[in-house]
Amino acid sequence: MPDSGLPGKDGPGPAGPDGMKHICVYLAGNVGHGKAHRQQAESLGRLMAGEAIGLVYGGARVGLMGILADTVLAHGGTVTGVIPRHLEYQDVAHDGLSRLYVVDTMHERKYKMQTLADASLALPGGFGTIEEIFEALTWAQIELHEKPCVLLNSDGYYDDLFKFLDHAVAEGLLKEKNRALALQAETAESAVRIIQAAWAGKEDALVRTLRSYRR
Repeated sequence: MPDSGLPGKDGPGPAGPDGMKHICVYLAGNVGHGKAHRQQAESLGRLMAGEAIGLVYGGARVGLMGILADTVLAHGGTVTGVIPRHLEYQDVAHDGLSRLYVVDTMHERKYKMQTLADASLALPGGFGTIEEIFEALTWAQIELHEKPCVLLNSDGYYDDLFKFLDHAVAEGLLKEKNRALALQAETAESAVRIIQAAWAGKEDALVRTLRSYRR
């Protein structure tokens, strides 16, 4: 298979210069009506900062995106934003991030975010959030990467989406093994634990492989 440019399939570790693990988080540019989604964004921000996990996200200062980034920064964490130029011109970009990449297109944005991260996590959101996590899942399905992909099902937000995926399996249009790529968590903490367990499993497998070559 040709090199995909997506770190994670052929070896662990982020593309960023700080040496830490990173999670790419997709989430809404609006705050929404309920408190639960905001609370989970804040909880995730505190947890990622406390455990030295870098945040990669869409670079905006608005909505749940801004809340998450501000929470990570307020607790001493590292935040990398990736924003397309047309949104930067609309004064949407967050100007207080650890790093901000400005790219020309939405396609470049999504690719860059994936290359900088070791996992993908979707919090509640709309068209963009769902499209982005499904693209990450599609790339995993066709083996461009082996990074965990998790949807944080805050307050049952994604219940109907998971029902649809099960329906797609029942209709024979989605393979069960690919349905299993869409991991589900009910809280920010459980989402991070799922991702960390996947990282640990991959690292253990890598160690076993290296040891087998030494025999």
